[in-house]
Amino acid sequence: MFEKLKASLSKTSSLLREGMDRVFSGGAIGADSFEELEALLIQVDVGVKAASEIVEDVRERVRRERVQDSGQLTRLIMEKVAAILETTSKPLQVSGLPPTVYVLVGVNGSGKTTTAAKLAHRWVTQGRTAIAAACDTFRAAAIDQLEAWSNRVGIEVVKHQEGSDPAAVAFDAAHAAVARGRDLLIVDTAGRLHTKKNLMEELKKVIRVIAREIPGAPHEVLLVIDGTTGQNGLVQARVFMEAAGVTGVVLTKLDGSARGGIAVAIARELGLPIKLVGVGEGLDDLKDFVPGDFARALFASAPLPGGSSVTS
Repeated sequence: MFEKLKASLSKTSSLLREGMDRVFSGGAIGADSFEELEALLIQVDVGVKAASEIVEDVRERVRRERVQDSGQLTRLIMEKVAAILETTSKPLQVSGLPPTVYVLVGVNGSGKTTTAAKLAHRWVTQGRTAIAAACDTFRAAAIDQLEAWSNRVGIEVVKHQEGSDPAAVAFDAAHAAVARGRDLLIVDTAGRLHTKKNLMEELKKVIRVIAREIPGAPHEVLLVIDGTTGQNGLVQARVFMEAAGVTGVVLTKLDGSARGGIAVAIARELGLPIKLVGVGEGLDDLKDFVPGDFARALFASAPLPGGSSVTS
């Protein structure tokens, strides 16, 4: 798991390594070093608030502990990043009375459908049952895509014709999940721009229907964010939080850019827990988010005391 996570964050960690090599090329830790460090953290999308908090915390520890080694400074930064991520860390909720219901939301192309398949695969490989709701009734071939993934996983899909009311699909899927005794219902919704008010209202309706038909549901409303979007992911998240009551984030496509710091920004600025992280294309490549592992992977190429790097 850690090696895959490290590989996914390699572009981000390489940028951090190169930047920190430049910042501390002289070996000494000075006032200018902290300003450059803050700029570097912002560059990898840690966000202004989180970057400022990290630098101020590390600056104080350097003064108090009389740190002189740039490698030790890296460890202090890594520990602070892990602490920020830990403040919002929560595991996926599972209902004591099946079915557990997860609703996946987000903009177009964020990876909701593949995430739905990977989530179902996790449950099936643990000996549990799942069913999917094809509530993306607008995008061409969206239903076919979900069916293709579901066939690979070995679960059934509740679907209507293209252009149908997504809330009607959710209604039928909720009843099917209960009637057939499924452990998990995954609701794959249509991608929608967070600026489209009518589509956000439609999403609210889907969630209301599920809540009415299955008491306590949905147990998670997961916002799927493409890791390459950087700070735009924060803008998306704020609107989806208000409209859909988002309970957590799934980060996908982290290997596509050097913006892996967005996880820190999400935790610090939105207070949202990151529940899952995509570390590859395979069905097994959706993993629980572990703050300490993520922080270590983020700095996997950065220098540590003794000239080594983070490898375990």
